[in-house]
Amino acid sequence: MPPSLEDLLTPSQRDLFAGLSTPVKIQAFLDDVPYSAEDATGKDTVSNRCPVRVLQELQAHCLDGALFAAAALRRLGHPPLIVDLLPEPGTDDDHVLSVYRQDGCFGAVAKSNFSGLRFREAIYRSLRELALSYFEDFYNVHGLKTLRSYTRPMDLTAFDPICWEWRDEGTNAIELRLAQLRPISLLTPQMVVRLSPLDRRSYEAGMLGTNPAGLYKPRLS
Repeated sequence: MPPSLEDLLTPSQRDLFAGLSTPVKIQAFLDDVPYSAEDATGKDTVSNRCPVRVLQELQAHCLDGALFAAAALRRLGHPPLIVDLLPEPGTDDDHVLSVYRQDGCFGAVAKSNFSGLRFREAIYRSLRELALSYFEDFYNVHGLKTLRSYTRPMDLTAFDPICWEWRDEGTNAIELRLAQLRPISLLTPQMVVRLSPLDRRSYEAGMLGTNPAGLYKPRLS
């Protein structure tokens, strides 16, 4: 029988993981660990951490955090599901959520360099509603609102044979598969044309606690 995630943890790591007994506690853990800058544009290689390595190193970027949250939510009885929020190409980075359902409604846990792109209560009746709740907070360093589409949930149980919870190779395979998913548009071209830049107060609020080294450097002005 293959090992479980808990089998590969030290006693203190196992206690920490066991204490993440609600989505809010999972989010609090992700908020407490530093944001890794390794998924910023301009890096030749990106170090993706499996959930076990997140516990070992106590740091994470967006994908690491979503996969860790999916593993932690799985322990609570939720299927390990992730959704990718996608920007206008070349203007921003994508953002991966770990999604869950309570009483038929969707919520999310996420690791982000921006304060507004993290937790969502399970109050959204559809994935589209959930995705749109991130719209005003999804902006780049120029203050442009960049969210354009989202993906259907990807069930990570399909990656169990390659041990995604404790092998980085599984995490890398998930990243490759995410890039192949069909995007579902949130905005029409007419809506995009009418978008206004983010106001200064909202911009500064969303940047609270940001790691500057991890900010996406847009290829387009």
